[in-house]
Amino acid sequence: MTVARSVALFVVAALFEIGGAWLVWQGIREHKGWIWIGAGVIALGLYGVVATFQSDDNFGRILAAYGGIFVAGSIAWGMVADAYRPDRYDVIGALVCLAGMAVIMYAPRGH
Repeated sequence: MTVARSVALFVVAALFEIGGAWLVWQGIREHKGWIWIGAGVIALGLYGVVATFQSDDNFGRILAAYGGIFVAGSIAWGMVADAYRPDRYDVIGALVCLAGMAVIMYAPRGH
């Protein structure tokens, strides 16, 4: 699997997971109702499906690497959906997480 395809899968997974969690949040915290919550639950399930398309067979590695995408994606989602303004520490932290993701997922291994 190419790195580009792997990153694309991580991005799609992030859209489902972060979007799903946001929908549940809106349904409960913003009182938008069960349809929002149900849509969120479906999206969260689809996140789990998308993650299985990564080529690495190690669940722990995939989930750990995805964590970096989740952190950066959550900040980006907040900027778009909720007008969140990250400070420099948010940005630095997200970049550190993305660097960690790249090391975990794409470091050359001798197998």
